[in-house]
Amino acid sequence: MARLVDLTHPIKTDHWRWPVEMKKVRNYEEGFPFLIHRMTLSGHSFTHVDAPNHFIPGGKSFPQLPLDQWFGEAAVVDLTHRQANDPVTAEDLESRGKHIQQGDIVLLRTDWPLKRSIETREFWTEAPYTSREACEWLVQRKVKAVGYDYPPDYSIRYMITQPERPISREECTTHYVFFKEGICVVEYVTNLHLLKKNRVFLYIFPLLLEGGDGSPVRAVAAESDE
Repeated sequence: MARLVDLTHPIKTDHWRWPVEMKKVRNYEEGFPFLIHRMTLSGHSFTHVDAPNHFIPGGKSFPQLPLDQWFGEAAVVDLTHRQANDPVTAEDLESRGKHIQQGDIVLLRTDWPLKRSIETREFWTEAPYTSREACEWLVQRKVKAVGYDYPPDYSIRYMITQPERPISREECTTHYVFFKEGICVVEYVTNLHLLKKNRVFLYIFPLLLEGGDGSPVRAVAAESDE
């Protein structure tokens, strides 16, 4: 039987960067038989996936994407030698990602959530980031999705440190390189240190949102016990 590992950050209502509202709309105390909350949150908060229309005008949204985009064989690449403000490079992937196969989902493991809490500004402002050369290396391997346990683009820190600074499309490195190649993005996975193998089976299904450009997911890895 496969061992399941939850790779998901819990959705919380008190996160400083990702506001979430949970409003009680019906409850038992008023004589209603059920408890019901209405939830409001960004589709790009906590552990989530991006659809192509998040970055490409007129791009596909979730209902237009095949289900097999969101599950399959995944290669876990150990990049834990990368520290604050380090780039993840093509050389890293060449030396540490030899097990990556065509059609894989790739999980880039830096263990950044163990080094900086996702509750802190430093999680974003001091994070490792993905170099353009690393993105192009993954494109050449014809992978179908890439997931990160760190903020994937260097420019994300500007949203916090310099919120008035314009960010060009080219500075959104992973999005700029991957989406035009049909590679989807899985942001802010966690617990990659709990995986014992460098190849797992991954499930990252988004909500079937009409026109949706981002969706929270419950990211779950299944490890074979063989």
